[in-house]
Amino acid sequence: MTTIHPNNSNATGQLLANKVALITGASRGIGAAAAKLFALEGATVTLVARTESELRKVVDEITAEGGSADYVIADVADAKSIEQAVQTTVERHGRLDIAFNNAGIAIGLSPMIDDKEENFDLIHSVNYKGVWLSMIAEIKAILSTAGSGAIVNNSSVGSFRGNPGLAAYGAAKRAVNSLTETAAIEYGPMGIRVNAVAPGTTMTEMIQRWVSQDPTILKKLNSITPLRRAADPNEVAQAAAWLLSDRASYVTGVVLPVDGGARA
Repeated sequence: MTTIHPNNSNATGQLLANKVALITGASRGIGAAAAKLFALEGATVTLVARTESELRKVVDEITAEGGSADYVIADVADAKSIEQAVQTTVERHGRLDIAFNNAGIAIGLSPMIDDKEENFDLIHSVNYKGVWLSMIAEIKAILSTAGSGAIVNNSSVGSFRGNPGLAAYGAAKRAVNSLTETAAIEYGPMGIRVNAVAPGTTMTEMIQRWVSQDPTILKKLNSITPLRRAADPNEVAQAAAWLLSDRASYVTGVVLPVDGGARA
């Protein structure tokens, strides 16, 4: 039996040294935190989102700290748009090694019968179809350039259970788990690992909007979280970085809760 020892050491000790990375939804929240962290850990990072001013701000912050980053404006719900973003990354850097599919949206809390069809379609197109389209483009790029690599999708702890007030959101995130597991099976033999992180309460713009609707919601969420607090976006980014690194070389098909114990 041959034992494979991946080369996860480098001169700097950085987790993602020499990796070419792509991050969707990278202009704010978990995506922006991931972009900064991945660059700090040695990756060359391409940020993808729809708002140029926000992308430019994050890239400027990264480069000011000595990191390597650029951006592409794209809409993950549009196949040609995300394909072009991935291709641009390859053209700029020669290959694609890793990707973090973080882009997603949420609407306000609402009982299912009060949801509007257009909101369901929007959630479906970005949070489910957008991940599917992104993975297709990324897998093709990894196989044709680096030859092997890793992908992490951003799911939610809400994907594991019912979601009162967030029916369409929770269903789309559960679909992401299925895509993650299927891709891990299909492309593991080709050298691509596919995992997901499932954040619990995380201090992003989405949570801030919920708090504006219901000022007591953060206290309620923290009360059912064993660590009794919300996560900082960087804490979710740390989990994604590890899954994308060679240190997780035998981990694939996993949906990792990053939830302060909420699912325990």
